Amino acid sequence: MKRTLLLASIAGALTATGCAAGPDFRAPAAPSVQAVTMPNDFPSQKIASPTQPQFDPQASLPADWWTLLGNETVNRLVEAALNGNPNLVAASAALKIAQANAMAERAAFFPGLGAGFDATRQQTSGALSPVLSDNRQTFNLFTPQVTVSYSLDIFGGTRRTVEAADANARGQEFSLQAAHLMLAANMAVAAVQLASLSDQMQAQGAVVHAVANLRDLLQDQVARGAASSAALAAQEALLAQAQAALAGLQKQFAQQQDLLAALSGKLPAEFSPVSLSLAELALPKTLPQAIPAELVRRRPDVRMAEENLHAANAQVGAAVAAMLPNITLSASNGSAASAAGMLFGPGAGFWSLGAGVLQPLFQGGALLARKRAADAALDQAKAEYQGAVVTAFQNTADTLEALNFDSQALASDMAAESAAQIALRRAQHQQVLGDIGATPVLLAEQTYDQARLTTIQARATCYADTIALFEALGGGW
Repeated sequence: MKRTLLLASIAGALTATGCAAGPDFRAPAAPSVQAVTMPNDFPSQKIASPTQPQFDPQASLPADWWTLLGNETVNRLVEAALNGNPNLVAASAALKIAQANAMAERAAFFPGLGAGFDATRQQTSGALSPVLSDNRQTFNLFTPQVTVSYSLDIFGGTRRTVEAADANARGQEFSLQAAHLMLAANMAVAAVQLASLSDQMQAQGAVVHAVANLRDLLQDQVARGAASSAALAAQEALLAQAQAALAGLQKQFAQQQDLLAALSGKLPAEFSPVSLSLAELALPKTLPQAIPAELVRRRPDVRMAEENLHAANAQVGAAVAAMLPNITLSASNGSAASAAGMLFGPGAGFWSLGAGVLQPLFQGGALLARKRAADAALDQAKAEYQGAVVTAFQNTADTLEALNFDSQALASDMAAESAAQIALRRAQHQQVLGDIGATPVLLAEQTYDQARLTTIQARATCYADTIALFEALGGGW
């Protein structure tokens, strides 16, 4: 046992003094740009819009960023998705697999220790020299022994392999974070869309009602000869179109409930329908500023690409080390006797110490091919990392620019709705005074309902793009 411990100590000392083959990993530098979007388009500029959010470089996102929408139903839906979605459970299991594989690779840092016991009865040929000292040809042989073997990691092949496994495990952790972020964003957007569809159905129902009233009025006028059949037919077509639009919204609303169920990890029949309205949600007044140097550290997909690059870099070192000599130390200690009671008696013990060096000389070009494959995989990982960074900046720029123009569009739609509402009130007042008939009032009501429908859609777009910004910035930090 003392010899075994001495062997392990020598092996550890030799490994510690060795260097690791291949290049050492250096994290890529953040892009040197000063802004995510072009300066003229950056939404920090003040625009005359009451719905324009303010961007604060000091603002941060909470871990449960969806609570910024200010609705408890949305909070419950997102939490249900994070707790029950099977895709997130699968991503969590994949992380555990990667972590366990990394731990398994670390076992190569330690000597392999084995214990065995052989018990045989045998007879040797009379033409051979006897095996035992008492010259018996037939005998029992009991052999317990302990063996130790260790491959010196002088050139760092094991360390590079472990480094790659650790990087893969960290990459899987960022993959889980990305899945968590995407699931929360998808559920929040689905909830906003459900609220929008609910409001749109109400507004479209009002449109159907207004168009139907005007159709009824035209029917009466046609009966009295005060309107043409062509005008009535045109109004009938408008009513059919409005009713078809309402049915389409109702279909989308039902399917949106199914989507909420699926995101929660439930079957549609197991899911309790949700009731939501955009009026129950809130748009944050202040949003965090996108800092280019910080964006690449906050996005889990970029961090995952970085860890993939790290793993590919380490695999190059492992491929180089595989082409260099491999030194193995081994030791065994045990005893052998023809009777169990004599195993630990005088003269029964045996031991051995050994060392071996293996230098690959010819393997049909396999080692060189693996090195070239590792170099190509490193180039691939570098390109994929750059692609992830470009995509991250594109996503963020898209959402910032969308929010900039969303606010202007919503302000215009709100102004149009307000003007249509004023026009409707004036028409109703003129009708009371007897200045106009019912037809202008119904037309004004129809115009107002359509303007209201447009405003609902614009407001839902603002919510969806705000959630997209939270996702583009990497979620809560």
